[in-house]
Amino acid sequence: MPAYAPFATPDAPAQPSGPAAADVPQLDVAGELLALLRDTGTEPRPDTQLEALTLAVAADLPVILWGEPGIGKTAALTQLAASLELPLTTVIASVHEPSDFSGLPIVGDDPAEQGVPMAPPDWAVRLVRAGRGLLFLDELSTAAPAVQAALLRLVLERRIGSLRLPPEVRIVAAANPRSSAADGWELSPPLANRFVHLQWAHDHEVVVRGLGGTWPRATLPRLSPGALPQAVEFARRAVCGLLSARPALVHRLPSNEARRGGPWPSPRTWDMTLSLIAFATAAGSSREVLSALVRGTVGDGPGLELLASLDRMDLPDPELLLADPAGAVLPERGDLRQAALDGVVAAVRNRPERPRWDAAWELLVRALESGAPDLVVVPATTLASLRQEDWDVPAAIEQLAGVVSLSRRADRAAARTAAAAQARR
Repeated sequence: MPAYAPFATPDAPAQPSGPAAADVPQLDVAGELLALLRDTGTEPRPDTQLEALTLAVAADLPVILWGEPGIGKTAALTQLAASLELPLTTVIASVHEPSDFSGLPIVGDDPAEQGVPMAPPDWAVRLVRAGRGLLFLDELSTAAPAVQAALLRLVLERRIGSLRLPPEVRIVAAANPRSSAADGWELSPPLANRFVHLQWAHDHEVVVRGLGGTWPRATLPRLSPGALPQAVEFARRAVCGLLSARPALVHRLPSNEARRGGPWPSPRTWDMTLSLIAFATAAGSSREVLSALVRGTVGDGPGLELLASLDRMDLPDPELLLADPAGAVLPERGDLRQAALDGVVAAVRNRPERPRWDAAWELLVRALESGAPDLVVVPATTLASLRQEDWDVPAAIEQLAGVVSLSRRADRAAARTAAAAQARR
């Protein structure tokens, strides 16, 4: 019976025999096979997740990536560090003691006079010497509460022991949800409130194509120098406008423990949000990227309110629309067009005058001719209720009457259908 050959399988193809083949160590052959497996190509592909991460890193804000094990969080950080030409330093938070982040006390010659300095770990010294880098705090959700407390100063002030990390060092963390983390903990509210929380997921098409030999190469966002002042002004107006109208959103600590370990609104996170809006605006990022950043900083509820207010900031002024209904340009997107028409009707309600009432009807007709008819039903019904006795009915109402009547009949039919279904139960 032949001797057992490492890496051989019963159905493996016959290997060449002879002295030359026998002289080749099997581990060298295995190395060649591994090299062939690693010989893959790349192709450019938009990546919303990586773009959001890049903008947060560019804004010098600590980021934490949440995702199940094995979906590529570490690979994304490695690609980002290479793209930004930053040395990557990985620290597994859960295998360190609190003193590893707060510094180890070193007794000198005269502690009564000089005190006891706190010596930083070697990786912090290397980062300071390099002057720049990407610090990756991995497995953060498996770090004990005492370690999380020690990380507060590192994440917020960039201090570790007696050292301060250089401004060119960026901090990114990664964590698994508590349900899939080994001995996982919820993040403490003070630590969670210092991060931009990004949800990380895999794209099955990217995985399949990558396993076939071609992995994506993300194109990182680029800031437009000429857009910086306008981006800052837009971000300040957006955040201040929302918080002026909704002061309760300035600080809202969740009552649920799990939610306290995620994004929630505070003066600190609103300041972070303002920076992220400015960076996303200057980069011309998509709404999807902006949504991930905003909701990952102040939470879903306040984030969605802010996104809605950003949409309203882009709406045309109702007074300008009423002043020139014939030349008015209405938004193409349905929800924005609905909001613009509602704003026009609200403006007429606030100052009800016959010319303004007539102009509003003309605008509704334009909306009917150039968009979905159902968008004008509610504004037309409300506008009709604002008519005063001495105002003649404009001819434009005739064009809208059929739409309103049809909508009402459809609503009544839907109500009857729902009632019948309920009765059958």
